Amino acid sequence: MTTRDVVFPPGRQALYERNRYSPAIRSNGLLFVSGQVGSREDGSPEPDLKAQVRRAFDNLNAILTSAGCTFDDVIDVTVFIVDPASTFETIWSVVPDYWGEAPYPTLTAVGVTWLYGFDFEIKAIARLPEVSGG
Repeated sequence: MTTRDVVFPPGRQALYERNRYSPAIRSNGLLFVSGQVGSREDGSPEPDLKAQVRRAFDNLNAILTSAGCTFDDVIDVTVFIVDPASTFETIWSVVPDYWGEAPYPTLTAVGVTWLYGFDFEIKAIARLPEVSGG
């Protein structure tokens, strides 16, 4: 069995171990990032929606940085939104601060009824930087 090449952001490994999943896995030149929510350091939800979305993107960016990537390397995004009819505009007002310039990654948005106390989750696939041989 092949060992998974896991990427952990600084200071949050215990949270992932407690919840029994990997924040990201490197495989075949790609980085597969688990869904990131707007959790505080202790794992609790950020109560303000805009702050929660910002923290979710910050958590995503911490993982990308740990793998040597930026959001510019992201090629596919899936977002999960609780009650999108009433929260989408608020959430999407934060996105341009993180999204960067066109061309944008592909996007799938899914409305859900429950996210373990959160209102927004983002998962992504990014291409890993090419390693140049010495």
